[in-house]
Amino acid sequence: MVLGFLLFLLFFPSLAAPSRIPAIIVFGDSTVDAGNNNYVHTIARANFPPYGRDFPGGRATGRFCNGRLATDFVSESLGLPPTVPAYLDPAYSIKDFATGVCFASAATGLDTATSDVLSVIPLWQEMEYFKEYKKRLTRYVGRKKAMHIIHEAVYIVSVGTNDFIENYYSPTSSRRKQFTVEEYEDFLIGLAARFLSKLHRQGARKISFTGFSPFGCLPSERATNFLGHGGCVEQYNKVAIDFNMKLQALIERLCASFPGLKLRFAPTYDLFLHVVQNPSSYESKQCVAGFENAIRGCCGTGRMEMGYFCNEWSRFTCEDPNKFVFWDSVHPSESLNRIFANQTLRTSLAEFL
Repeated sequence: MVLGFLLFLLFFPSLAAPSRIPAIIVFGDSTVDAGNNNYVHTIARANFPPYGRDFPGGRATGRFCNGRLATDFVSESLGLPPTVPAYLDPAYSIKDFATGVCFASAATGLDTATSDVLSVIPLWQEMEYFKEYKKRLTRYVGRKKAMHIIHEAVYIVSVGTNDFIENYYSPTSSRRKQFTVEEYEDFLIGLAARFLSKLHRQGARKISFTGFSPFGCLPSERATNFLGHGGCVEQYNKVAIDFNMKLQALIERLCASFPGLKLRFAPTYDLFLHVVQNPSSYESKQCVAGFENAIRGCCGTGRMEMGYFCNEWSRFTCEDPNKFVFWDSVHPSESLNRIFANQTLRTSLAEFL
């Protein structure tokens, strides 16, 4: 009997005991958007095949992935539902949102000018949705329980790279006329500080802010790096390193300023770069031989396709996305999302478990 119970704990840890975390609440961009952009007038969507081909039921939910996102895996690991629903999806109600909700919008950024590029939900609007959610939650479970959920929930924020990819480094951007790259980093850090301060005032206490990955190594950026012979764009990777250092300094300042705030930095840079440089060394349940391709995405040629350009008529789409680090030219495959989720659980979320 004892052996059987221990085996149960080993293979089904999330079922063995109730989670200490009552909910997971998500803000950010396409790395964590569970489908909110389906209900926004924008071309930044992924609610069509082959997106979602490996999602439960094989349906395209609006996630920019072949399957689940890192936040979905985190939710499941916390003993919560295996997917985090999009707040704007009418198929879900406050009953579903009580244990997890996603306010993220693909193509948004810290800078409102970034969200204007493709007419998506700006970060300030995500905050307004959160305030609305709190009122709905209070009506549903009562004030005392609602405040318990808000205080004890885990918050994941993943945003910022679009501010450079879509905005600052865009040929049509006005930001480069206003700021040097270092000044723009500082500008974004200021916006992050205001957002996190507001989130704290609204009751959030356990927050994980995802650091920048080496976005110069995304297939879309490598494909246009002609002078670098298709290698990673080191200029962009330096921006990621510099921004992460400033973000970590900000996190230390905010934790010192707000008693009770547990704001943690979720590192992705080193892991992401190591996966790109050593893909075959990363085995998973889906790909026991490790990744075979870290240069391009699975969808189409994998070099430029994303959103509507990654569709069911895209030629050359791979048969097994588990062998690919990237699903499309920008976004991780489900297998890499699982790796990122495990990294987050071991680092920024570890003390909350």
